[in-house]
Amino acid sequence: MSARPAALDDLLASFPDLVVAFSGGVDSSVLLHSAVRVLGARAVALIGDSPSLPRRELAEAEAFAARLGARLERLATDELALDGYRANDGQRCYFCRHTLFASMESWARAHGFTTLAYGEITDDLSEPRPGRRAAAELDVRAPLREAGFSKADVRAYARAHELVVAEKPAAACLSSRLPLGTPVTRAALARIEAAEEALRPLGFALLRVRDHGPHARVEVAAEEHARACSLEAEFGARLAAQGFTSLELAVYRRGEQATTSPAANSTSR
Repeated sequence: MSARPAALDDLLASFPDLVVAFSGGVDSSVLLHSAVRVLGARAVALIGDSPSLPRRELAEAEAFAARLGARLERLATDELALDGYRANDGQRCYFCRHTLFASMESWARAHGFTTLAYGEITDDLSEPRPGRRAAAELDVRAPLREAGFSKADVRAYARAHELVVAEKPAAACLSSRLPLGTPVTRAALARIEAAEEALRPLGFALLRVRDHGPHARVEVAAEEHARACSLEAEFGARLAAQGFTSLELAVYRRGEQATTSPAANSTSR
């Protein structure tokens, strides 16, 4: 491995304590593992629990923290109460992150912790990320990025330490499945979660259901697209229970979010 893990250790050792914004994804899992290894009980994980977090992801995050022996606290966040979040106009992630980080700050102050952190990596700098502004406003550190960790470094660390998340696909909140400009509602999030759970038994490692009203755009990894197309009828039948009447099968691309609803006609091949 590169010298970056040692640089991360040195950085973490310089903190008096650390409160990690934990999602259960590979980036925050590696950060939490490192923090617990270096800081012990002075590291704690906080997970924002809201309707945008799938229950499956919450359970997996809790299981990971338990295996690690890390302290994990749930924070009930209510970003849906914010007009800016519900509007979904391109700044949704700012309101989400600001709500989470502000809740973390309050928790930390009440429990004697001083340093907040989240799992940003160097790859994230190439994308517009409104949440980064919230982190700067609330002085939330990004130890992985500061130590030079790329996604490849994160994966390498997770494999070296045999973390169960080493090959876990990228995950994003359920709100990201709605096209920009489509209001975020509790009902919409529940529908998307139910749709993805209905398709999960089909065995796709990466699966996203984009909600365009009656039309579902289902995204899978490039290497699984051909198999998805062969199961088009099964996809359609399972999604019909959630009110989707047309279907498109597409290849997932990192950072992509539809800005308009696609034409609801045939499967994309």
